[in-house]
Amino acid sequence: MTKMLEGAIKRVRELSEAQQDEAAEMLLLLASRSAFLVRLDDQTRAAIQEGRAQARRGDFVSDDDITAFFVRHGVKRRSA
Repeated sequence: MTKMLEGAIKRVRELSEAQQDEAAEMLLLLASRSAFLVRLDDQTRAAIQEGRAQARRGDFVSDDDITAFFVRHGVKRRSA
């Protein structure tokens, strides 16, 4: 075990039981992530490729559209 991990575990031991359980879930997910490879269907793969192509072209959603999305879904933006 690395010194960094030992230090992290020491700090996690000081957390509440609920927070310790959350940390354990994260560690278990990390340790088993190779067992949960996601298989993409052709439609999803094509959508991802199209999104990447849009990003390369600089085709991004406008600030006004993003603001409207946040308002529509009740998301409060944090101030910078």
